Amino acid sequence: MAFVSFLIPCFVIGTDTAFSCQNTDDFVGASSPGDIVIGGLFAVHSEMLHPEEHPIKPVIQNCAGFEIQIFLQTLAMIHAIETINNSTLLSGVTLGYEIYDTCAEVTKAMASALRFLAKFNSSKDVVEFKCNYSDYVPRIKAVTGASYSEVSMAVSRLLALQLIPQVSPASSAEILSDKIRFPSFFRTIPSDFHQTRAMAHLICESGWNWIGVIATDDDNGRFALESFGVQAMANNVCIAFKEMLPAYLSDNTFQTKVDHAIEKIVKETRVNVIVVFMRQFHVLKLFKKAVKRNVNKIWIASDNWSAAVKISTIPNIRQLGTIVGFGFKSGDISTFQDFLRNLHEKPTDNNKFLHEYIMLLSVCAHLEYHDFQMCISNQSQDDLLQNVENKHQIWRDGFLNANIEPGFIHSTILAVYAIAHAIKGQCKDRNCKDPSAFTPWELLEELKKVTVIDNDKEIKFDSNGDMSTSYDVLLWKEIDGHMEITTMAEYDPEKGDFIFEDEEKKKEFLDLKKVQSTCSQHCRPGQMKKVTESPHTCCYECVYCPENHYSNQTDMDYCYRCNNKTYWAPANSTTCYRKTIHFLAWTDWFAIFLLLLSAFGVVLVLSISVIFTRNLNTPVVKASGGLTVCYIILFSHFLIFLSTVFFVDEPTEFKCKTRQALFGISFALCISCILIKSLKILLAFSFDPKLQNFLKCLYKPIPTVVTCTGIQVIICTCWLIFRTPFVKQNFSIPRAIILECNEGSIVAFGIMLGYIAALAFICFIFAFKGRKLPENYNEAKFITFGMLIYFIAWIVFIPVYATTFGKYLPAVEIIVVLISNYGILCCTFLPKCYIIIYKQETNTKSAFLKKIYTYSSKSAGSVAVSQISLDSKSSSSRATISDSCKSEKNSVNGNCHFQVPGQRLIKGEVLPKNTARTVARKRLSSI
Repeated sequence: MAFVSFLIPCFVIGTDTAFSCQNTDDFVGASSPGDIVIGGLFAVHSEMLHPEEHPIKPVIQNCAGFEIQIFLQTLAMIHAIETINNSTLLSGVTLGYEIYDTCAEVTKAMASALRFLAKFNSSKDVVEFKCNYSDYVPRIKAVTGASYSEVSMAVSRLLALQLIPQVSPASSAEILSDKIRFPSFFRTIPSDFHQTRAMAHLICESGWNWIGVIATDDDNGRFALESFGVQAMANNVCIAFKEMLPAYLSDNTFQTKVDHAIEKIVKETRVNVIVVFMRQFHVLKLFKKAVKRNVNKIWIASDNWSAAVKISTIPNIRQLGTIVGFGFKSGDISTFQDFLRNLHEKPTDNNKFLHEYIMLLSVCAHLEYHDFQMCISNQSQDDLLQNVENKHQIWRDGFLNANIEPGFIHSTILAVYAIAHAIKGQCKDRNCKDPSAFTPWELLEELKKVTVIDNDKEIKFDSNGDMSTSYDVLLWKEIDGHMEITTMAEYDPEKGDFIFEDEEKKKEFLDLKKVQSTCSQHCRPGQMKKVTESPHTCCYECVYCPENHYSNQTDMDYCYRCNNKTYWAPANSTTCYRKTIHFLAWTDWFAIFLLLLSAFGVVLVLSISVIFTRNLNTPVVKASGGLTVCYIILFSHFLIFLSTVFFVDEPTEFKCKTRQALFGISFALCISCILIKSLKILLAFSFDPKLQNFLKCLYKPIPTVVTCTGIQVIICTCWLIFRTPFVKQNFSIPRAIILECNEGSIVAFGIMLGYIAALAFICFIFAFKGRKLPENYNEAKFITFGMLIYFIAWIVFIPVYATTFGKYLPAVEIIVVLISNYGILCCTFLPKCYIIIYKQETNTKSAFLKKIYTYSSKSAGSVAVSQISLDSKSSSSRATISDSCKSEKNSVNGNCHFQVPGQRLIKGEVLPKNTARTVARKRLSSI
């Protein structure tokens, strides 16, 4: 296969110095030979110096800003490889390493990655261009690193050309989980997705929703900011401002933008929580400025700097406020700490990083702890070469152990062990002493299946190449005048929840809620948010929940509606209340009053019954239709009074069906009987032959009563069958439920009442015609008056019933029933009772005959006679009447003025006394 090869040059950066690059081997920071070589990429320096001369030449410059924490990660890699080589894990196969410094620059990292791609055992570091790298053997089998996501993205694309596995212990950008773009990338830490979700969860749990974010303007910062923005939105957290700082300290605008960010923080007084996605040296610059401006906030630290000792030792760091961060879960690193204690005994020939560190110790040995740390970080490689002259090598015990960031150390060791286990899988049936025994892409496939035991727990890479380890929630606390980084809780990415070791730790977490960081005041329960003109949903006004709505939590976007008609809520309510059920109860004073009236009516009916029973054979009782008819009428009145009971208390199906039917049928029976009485009286005293014949045809007492009542029974039966009344809940009153009877059909209800009205109207007509009868017999006049009372009551009832609502609606009907019932009862029976009790002398047969005689005589004298019958029957009648009149004391001049049915008297014609008396007796007997 044809291929093109090219050489990896070493850019000359100076004269013959300790850090100059004479050949490609000088480019390596630390190395050790082995059967299988693992590459390492770490940003041991924080920046690469850029020349000021022009034109700019393609020369890789020296670096500045020695990073103790990253240097410790290189030592962790070396320690892990040495531990594996001294164990039986690879059965005699030794691991080697080549570690390069990226100086936090993509350009420098790409140069190192090119060397990784060089063909194994090539004297000229030749990288061959081929169409198929399946059989290609590069100088390294896998890579550990890089320290920053932006660098890892660039390096991973280059390593993907040969599918060289890359396992990073620190690059957490979410985009690196994309296996299409980064097929050979793995990491022993969770994705930023979990970190940003944990941050948003912490902010939400603490009741903050108005925060600021500061990030570096590189791929890592932008992706972290984007991921956090999504998580913040999902948790109803608004970002008040976003400040982006240049990725490189050498940027001329860096200090200006730091000042601008500080001014923004100071200006936004309502923002008391700041989330920071930056590298340690960026945070160091920002915090030093913030301390000078006396900025006091809550700072949420990303995993890059949450455990940075050099930041926690900034003078007056406590003035900045509270710092809470998320760090990678650490494990047992005691062996590594022992390794560090013996590090001064290690040779520095193959480790330029260690050599530089020892030189830095010599230069900065005279300074205090923090200044010593700053001295180390601020020395460039060029300055170090000048300052190290005539300096004695001094080893500072405990300094490295004091600067350990356990999470990064643990994840670095885990990355090496993951690669080692993958190599072990490839070496089961191969001679791995031979570097060409397997290729990187085969190791990549093995790495996907690797399981590593960590703290007695099996962990492995998921389908995205991530290890789902948990986070430690770190809290910076001042203890004995020093800022200590303590573990407050553990965050489980799978469950999405915080785990606290004890109540004290939980209390520390709850204390964070005391700080307010909101755009608006929290809306209390009973209120809801009203969005203002601000583009942020977190800026709002709090308004009361309207009536029949409630909110039971703080900061609710809307109020819940009382979703059941049986509940209600006042304005500004935190809950719904069950509506009060209203009906005309037994205990209601008005109901008691009406029931007393009904009870009095029942007593009145019973009293009348007793009076009529004791005076059974008196003319008044007989004239009232006899005891049977009176009992029927009184019984119907009793039922009408009884029906009012069904209008009181809680309505039921039985009550709703019974009350109208009982009232309607009872009233129809009562009016039917009174109608028969009216017909009978009119028939007895009618002197018109044609009318009398007509009335005789109508007067069929039993059939008439049965028919009239039966029609009402049919009406009520059809009503109950087809449109039966039922219990209805009336919600027209906001805070109450009115239990009432729905009549089922207003039409049926109207027909029932209309039928009673029709009977009453007929009864009224007949009674009106007999209003001038004898005084003792003049029931018709009282019946007429009773019917008028009925009509007036029910005519008034219709508009009142139609416009009344509430629990007193049944009382309206009770009132009209009582009025109409009392009216008919009193007009029908009380005059009779009065005669029976107080005018007993008129309640005799002779007294009644006298009244009839007087009425007949007056009627005869006032009527013109149109026809006289002179047959023998008429003569006999006259003689009889004349005989009857002789014995009457009240005859006028010894004559009877009585009109005989069927005869017409000539004006001035006089009937004998006997004839008038006989006719009177016949009238009495007919009544």
